[in-house]
Amino acid sequence: MMSTYKRATLDEEELLDTGSNGIYHTSTMQVGLQRGLGLRCWAEKTHVERKLVVVVCALSVALFICIMTLGLHYKESHPGMCLSEPCVSVASTVLGALDRSVDPCQDFYTFACGGWMRKNPLPEGKSRWGPFSNLWENNMAIMKNLLENTSMKSLSKAEQKAQWYYQACMNESKIEELGAKPLQDLINQTGGWDLKGPWDKDNFQEVLRIVSASFRTSPFFTVFVSTDSKNSSSNIIQVDQSGLGLPSREYYLNKTANEKYLKAYLNFLVELGILLGGSEETSQKMMQEIIDFETTLAHITVPQEERRDEMKIYHKIQAKELATLAPAVDWMPFLSAVFTPVALNDSEPVVVYAKEYLQKVSELISNTNKSVLNNYMIMKVVRKMVSILDQRFQDAEQRFLEVMYGTKKSCTPRWKLCVSDTDSALGFALGALFVKSTFSEDSKAFVEDMVSEIKWAFEDSLKTVGWMDPKTKKAAKEKADAIYNMVGYPKFIMKPKELDKVFNDFDVVTDLYFQNVMNYYNFSARVTAYQLRKAPNRDQWSMTPPTVNAYYNPTKNEMVLPAGILQAPFYNHAWPKAMNFGGIGVVMGHELTHAFDDQGREYDKDGNLRQWWQNSSVEAFTHQTQCMVEQYSNYSINKEPLNGKHTLGENIADNGGLRAAYKLWGHRDPISLKSLAVQQVARNGLLYLQQLGFFPLVEKA
Repeated sequence: MMSTYKRATLDEEELLDTGSNGIYHTSTMQVGLQRGLGLRCWAEKTHVERKLVVVVCALSVALFICIMTLGLHYKESHPGMCLSEPCVSVASTVLGALDRSVDPCQDFYTFACGGWMRKNPLPEGKSRWGPFSNLWENNMAIMKNLLENTSMKSLSKAEQKAQWYYQACMNESKIEELGAKPLQDLINQTGGWDLKGPWDKDNFQEVLRIVSASFRTSPFFTVFVSTDSKNSSSNIIQVDQSGLGLPSREYYLNKTANEKYLKAYLNFLVELGILLGGSEETSQKMMQEIIDFETTLAHITVPQEERRDEMKIYHKIQAKELATLAPAVDWMPFLSAVFTPVALNDSEPVVVYAKEYLQKVSELISNTNKSVLNNYMIMKVVRKMVSILDQRFQDAEQRFLEVMYGTKKSCTPRWKLCVSDTDSALGFALGALFVKSTFSEDSKAFVEDMVSEIKWAFEDSLKTVGWMDPKTKKAAKEKADAIYNMVGYPKFIMKPKELDKVFNDFDVVTDLYFQNVMNYYNFSARVTAYQLRKAPNRDQWSMTPPTVNAYYNPTKNEMVLPAGILQAPFYNHAWPKAMNFGGIGVVMGHELTHAFDDQGREYDKDGNLRQWWQNSSVEAFTHQTQCMVEQYSNYSINKEPLNGKHTLGENIADNGGLRAAYKLWGHRDPISLKSLAVQQVARNGLLYLQQLGFFPLVEKA
């Protein structure tokens, strides 16, 4: 996983919504996560970024495999080798990935990965496959068994709610029986649209409040609660630009290159309109207007690479100033609705991260036909609800996704969708079951020790950084020392009474999936609102325990490693330590380095956004990173150039994490190196391990 910026800070945890398919909507609705500025996870990388990482990882892994293979030849002359079952197993996996019929000097990729790719063809319905995917599949199978085991005794109320939520999701007969009616009723309650009948053309403000507050959508801008970047001891309302219907603004700006995707998107929306009772002609006209409007939104949306310097885009104002900034919105009634029942007044502090965007979107709203605005807001709700409706809607979405990514959702069993959605909505209740079933407390202590060693390696490396002045070095060491580590799971999930208290106001039934999701949105809204008057909780998690990922949060200066990733192929307590440094150690180093990348470096050891570097070091850092921007901008995948500025934070973290793990492997664990029989060759080989994937990965072209 990659850096995490602007996470909501909720008392125990907060919830965020998403589609349940896990393919298109990359955010997950889970207790503890609110997306905002610059949130970056592996799943959120662009198509080109993922392809580059795939290539780099594969080549790096290939070299590592080659080195490991050479190391094994030393077996007879090095009797101290590790021959335990875990060591033999991982060695077998590494050797099995090779294709020894290929000359590595001619085709290194096939030599290193050919065996693995031959044994692991891309599964039907998947756009890519690798160690993350495989481990997540294993975790989902465990969660499925836990959710379906209704005979388990002594379940907490929250754990029981997780089982009920899953059961309702699996009740396909009830979902088919209800059809589109739940959504149609919801649209009518909102005020309707002109898809098939009259509607109130003067209710823009009311509809905006309803779709934002009740259904957790963000048609024109997003509003959320998160830690104040310049006062990490306080939560504050934050306003930012919203997302679009397609993954990025580039899809709309280059219509010629993306004609296939825009056509598939239009066909998808038209099909949704027809399923909701509109004629083909009316649906075609309406959805084309929606896409045209969204294209205009794309033009005023600020590219992410222009938003990386938070010092420049952070603007704190009072709520009443929003009326001057973006007068098309009736702000005080809007904010009061979104954050009900918390009382607000016009002096409420607000941080705006997209000042120019808000000005432009206000002008756009004022100059756009009211029917188009209404239809766009309703369609945002419809898009969000597709995955929880009957099969016709899911089939329509599948046809769209197949064009976008080549994935076939029809190949995904229903239970996987329901496990994923349950993890999203009640992930800490399900996580309690998962941790009790799979996670060892010994691993928690072992991993915490590894984090300490990674910190040592990073801090020791600071001594040799010639371009950083002594005062900044001292402050950087203090920040690294202050990083708060959270490993495995949050403590409260192991305490049934505390866990039940978190989900006490979330009503769940066993047979009405749509209603459960609506209840979740209401619950999520209340939890979010209450955080506004609470101090940030450093022990809160933004990922559920079964998640195969990790993150760094700059406003809390914390690193989180969930139980889900603390398994093979990233970690095994029984492996020689060197192997673990080459796996989860690289992940740790990656996340730690995010504290000092081009965005993370702007936050001090207490999580406050301020200038704590000396100017000379800032200038030197900018010069150093520009070299990296240019390096990665020279790469292209399928003739599509990379944007080195956009991926800068990840590239810094990849290289920094690798360096920290390499330093430890080469200097802190010589006995473990001998036990692997790879010695100096392996130590140098670790240099080529990149980021999270040190096994091959296949992806649909």
